[in-house]
Amino acid sequence: MASESGFSLHVTVYIDPANVPKFFEYLKPVYDAVIAEPECRFFELYQSPEDPGTLSWVEDWTMSTQDFMEKQVTKEYYKEYFAATEPMFLKPREFKIYNRMGPPYFMAKD
Repeated sequence: MASESGFSLHVTVYIDPANVPKFFEYLKPVYDAVIAEPECRFFELYQSPEDPGTLSWVEDWTMSTQDFMEKQVTKEYYKEYFAATEPMFLKPREFKIYNRMGPPYFMAKD
């Protein structure tokens, strides 16, 4: 169960580095739609310096994980993204869900 602060989704995908530009083409419109969701509080993408095909991102949400799975992941804008990017995966997508602890264990700087 998520705390009052919500939950954090950590995702890692593994793709051929040659496919990274194509992956970003499909990710960008979904990223734009996700960050426009009022319950999305944070989204940041990371790329491995050793393996450019290893991409990870963190999303922080204020909704419950149940609502996320039932109401968010099922949104129409994910369908083309999943269909186009999942065949690029060299191995299965990894994801973990963590409860956000919030204050006093939260800090952000500009």
